[in-house]
Amino acid sequence: MRALMMQLQADGKREKVLVDNWGDLPPIEADQVRTETLFSGLTNGTERNGLIGGNYSPSDQSLPAGSGYQNVGRVIQVGSEVHDLEVGDVVYSSQGHYEYCTLRPHKLKNLMPHERHDGLLIKLDSRVEPRHAALFGVASVAMRCCRNADLRIGERFLVIGAGMVGQMAAQIGNAMGARVTICDVDQKRLDIAESVGSVETVFNVSGDGWDRQVEDASYDTILDVAGVVGVEDKLIQATKHGGNILFIAGRFKVEYTFNLGQHREVNIKQNSHFDKDDLENLQRLLARGAVNIEPLILDVVPVSEAKLIYDRLRDQPQELLGTVFDWR
Repeated sequence: MRALMMQLQADGKREKVLVDNWGDLPPIEADQVRTETLFSGLTNGTERNGLIGGNYSPSDQSLPAGSGYQNVGRVIQVGSEVHDLEVGDVVYSSQGHYEYCTLRPHKLKNLMPHERHDGLLIKLDSRVEPRHAALFGVASVAMRCCRNADLRIGERFLVIGAGMVGQMAAQIGNAMGARVTICDVDQKRLDIAESVGSVETVFNVSGDGWDRQVEDASYDTILDVAGVVGVEDKLIQATKHGGNILFIAGRFKVEYTFNLGQHREVNIKQNSHFDKDDLENLQRLLARGAVNIEPLILDVVPVSEAKLIYDRLRDQPQELLGTVFDWR
């Protein structure tokens, strides 16, 4: 079976490459299905964290190892106890970059660690392009963030970072009725966000851009997906009294001046992965045209060329946005 695996180079740096002989496929169990991969999507944050040895990356001793959680495949086998999927169905699943995936459509109770993604899959709506669904994972992280923020019509919502999660959060926040602003240091990413039409304002915050353009106490909710160290007090200053500040993974610490947050009575929230409800709501919005993934896909490459993408992810991450690997 082919698979994309992270491994160590001779110089100690990490790389991710396509291997042709990654394990045998055991027979499926009665409550499982097997899929053949059509597309898989790059999880920019999680996979780069692994490539640079970040705060939740696998240890050197555990390599080679796979990672990622965005897979679109066609069902090729169905267990005798599975009645809601059939051969030929196309599904998104929270699986890595493998040529074949073995899925359990319904989550078990008291999951073991290797079963944590059981049930985290969805049959694709006929109106959804499978290539777009290869980015359902990062888009569902954005859905989780926006639902956690409990955005309301007319509230001002600032998204910091115009990568994949930030771009999708801006679109979903707009669909929820919020007045969305997005900021970044990369003008090309801001131009993409503006072209989609879901944001009211874009800010380039390179140099002194933040201080010049972000007003004090001006946002009901701020979602920081950029993870720049040491900006927490600036976020609190930009938040209205009683407002929300949301963080996602990739940080070792969050530190802020307590009295500043006390005065504003801010709510600081952390966001985890996503669940099946997030997936279903994302697909519903996409199928109706309320959000649009197509403008965010900058690279669709054969899986045989994946190493070039991963080298860019490790060394020039700003060059990438939505990336899809074609396994066909």
